[in-house]
Amino acid sequence: MDPANRYFTRFGYYMIRAEFFFGATICTVLLIRAAAKGEPVDWVGAAILFAYPDTIGYLPGAIAYRKAKDKRIPLWYAYTYNVLHSIFTAAVVALVYWWLHGPDWALLAIPLHLFGDRSVFGNIYKMPKVRFEPEAPHPAWAKVEDDVERPWWEFEDTTAPVVDHHGVAKPPEPVGAR
Repeated sequence: MDPANRYFTRFGYYMIRAEFFFGATICTVLLIRAAAKGEPVDWVGAAILFAYPDTIGYLPGAIAYRKAKDKRIPLWYAYTYNVLHSIFTAAVVALVYWWLHGPDWALLAIPLHLFGDRSVFGNIYKMPKVRFEPEAPHPAWAKVEDDVERPWWEFEDTTAPVVDHHGVAKPPEPVGAR
């Protein structure tokens, strides 16, 4: 993904999920290690910090989506999901927790949740104009998904003959040779 191509190829999508899985694994290992060494961990705080993004940001939209006969729900459900699953919001929640309770291993529950959602479930952000619970790709994406897996040069005009430095037309180069 880059500024001109704001989409993931299949490979890019799975790579970013793998990176988030690595982050979730590190958080899990650190929490388990702290508990095993007898470090104080506020497990109630950890449970609350782990659950707040879905309790406030996901469950209301999921319930509304399941209740809606036509599956159309207000866009603010997706926006709420995105705000509650944002690393910016997570940082604010962590700072408030730290200010009220001091440093605690329980804070690792926040990135554990976010990284877990993004790696295990593949949920990065909700797109407001796509079903809240995607059952199939957006129709426009379904049309282009295979095309974005093809190299860019396959879309260029290849009817113009390639001419060498003597002005002699060369046969087209096979795509696999590029």
